[in-house]
Amino acid sequence: MIVVAGSANTDLVARVSHHPEAGETLLAADYAVHQGGKGANQAVAAARLGAPVRFIGAAGDDDFGDQIVADLAAEGIDADGVQRFPGSSGLALITVDEAGENRIVVVPGANGELDGSRDMNGAMGGATVLLVQLETPIAFVNAALAAGRAAGAEVILNAAPAAPLKAFEMAAVDWLMVNAGEAAFLLGESEGASRDETADQAARLASQHNVGVIATLGADGALWVGDDGAQGHVPGRSCEVVDTTGAGDTFAGAFAAARLEGRPVEDAIRMAGVAASLAVGAAGARAGMPDRAAVRTAMSAGE
Repeated sequence: MIVVAGSANTDLVARVSHHPEAGETLLAADYAVHQGGKGANQAVAAARLGAPVRFIGAAGDDDFGDQIVADLAAEGIDADGVQRFPGSSGLALITVDEAGENRIVVVPGANGELDGSRDMNGAMGGATVLLVQLETPIAFVNAALAAGRAAGAEVILNAAPAAPLKAFEMAAVDWLMVNAGEAAFLLGESEGASRDETADQAARLASQHNVGVIATLGADGALWVGDDGAQGHVPGRSCEVVDTTGAGDTFAGAFAAARLEGRPVEDAIRMAGVAASLAVGAAGARAGMPDRAAVRTAMSAGE
């Protein structure tokens, strides 16, 4: 069982020619509503690959909240751990340009009501892998991390959106997952100009926090540094990019699913990279998230 503890949002997406400058008003080419939130997205990515998934998070008592719960259940995810709070559900306001790059503003809504008071230990029943992000309050994140460690699960922390790690229970974490920009932010440095520079930053993060580190590199794939110093790089897969919104979440969910299957780290990263490359081929955070058959086909083709 994979337990995902994190945010659930509704994404309001506008497609634009370019991202607006300060004071600029743009007319969007079109508009769509998608389900999102880093936690819920990662849960969906793992579930579509056939993994049993339980989601722990929050939604408001509005129509958006009803849809959040319904869509998770429709994906086969155990959504009993979604707390309902009075008021608004989480929202994400997203613009996507012609190159498929996005800009995102998140309104936490009910996600901001999560804290460390709920029975996380009970929610971890049967957990083999725990996947957590930083889009929910610190107390909630730490409660989930501690409960995952107590349950004996492999604990993966996706440090996104990036925030200083000193506030988090890093002793409970097995794998820290970041992109190149997040790795640099966590060290208070500029983003590495090359793969080697990012690998050096990942190695220093691994040493500082006594964790394994996985750093995604966009089209260049991903690299990893184990807490034992072992490291490697998995190249990226050529693909057509329509919308990158869900790529990182797809990678995280697919990596968790691969680890649940018992795949070695490098093989799990390869599977996650293939899933992410397929995900960017459709608009919306979840629309392009592949199922197990699509990932298996792409991997067997050696693409």
